[in-house]
Amino acid sequence: MAEKTSVPLPLANQEYDEINEAITRRTIEQAFQDINSEIGTLKTMQQSGVSKAIRKHQFLLMGVKHGW
Repeated sequence: MAEKTSVPLPLANQEYDEINEAITRRTIEQAFQDINSEIGTLKTMQQSGVSKAIRKHQFLLMGVKHGW
């Protein structure tokens, strides 16, 4: 995964600034999208690891006789 950098949010102005609000909103939206993407990647990696472990276990059991 790519290394993440933190970007501090700009300080709030005393008066409402539509452009600053839009930038802040987009920054937060992008952070949520990045987090969602990383969670999806981690779930895929976890499922892949479990699947490999199950296949290895099944392979090892193929040579075992049913009565042990």
